[in-house]
Amino acid sequence: MLRHALDQVLSCPDVDEVILVAPSTHLGEARALLTETERTRVEVVVGGAERTESVLHGLSAVREGTEFVLVHDAARCLAPPALFTRVIRALRSGRRAVVPGIPVVDTVKQVDDEGLVTATPDRSALRAVQTPQGFTREVLTEAHRRAVETGLGATDDAALVESCGVRVTVVPGEVAAAKITTPDDLAFFEYRLTAERRGSLGLGA
Repeated sequence: MLRHALDQVLSCPDVDEVILVAPSTHLGEARALLTETERTRVEVVVGGAERTESVLHGLSAVREGTEFVLVHDAARCLAPPALFTRVIRALRSGRRAVVPGIPVVDTVKQVDDEGLVTATPDRSALRAVQTPQGFTREVLTEAHRRAVETGLGATDDAALVESCGVRVTVVPGEVAAAKITTPDDLAFFEYRLTAERRGSLGLGA
């Protein structure tokens, strides 16, 4: 999955460099995935004990003068290069925080500790948020610095940025950018790869 995620990111002409954050126990494996040519664009750094610490490690490795930073989850390894470009263009237009999202198609219920429904949000205003999530370097660094100081936890970087009072823009996401977290997800990923390879050989999917 990581190799495929790298292929997608490196295929985006708007991405200048990639900082690959990996656990200390897997640094060698991560570096072994890279070709000699890719090592000029990709740097592998060790992650931290917590997600926020890992992002800060990645930020510290970003080149001086970099204005925008995207944070991507390798588990969304089918996210197409066009999605990265979409997020970057929104940042270049003046937005300080941009995330891709797709409309929620299921009815969502809010429940209490006993499983009783307390609210039914209007799904027309809901979006399932994906990665890559893009930010100005200054905004993302400050959000994670505050999170470390206060112990604030969040499920994504956008939530940390929101806690600093920065408005986050949602751009159209991609169904292909779904997160692979279960055995069924992995089976679908393998099916997609097989279909793509057969298609590239003219054998159909």
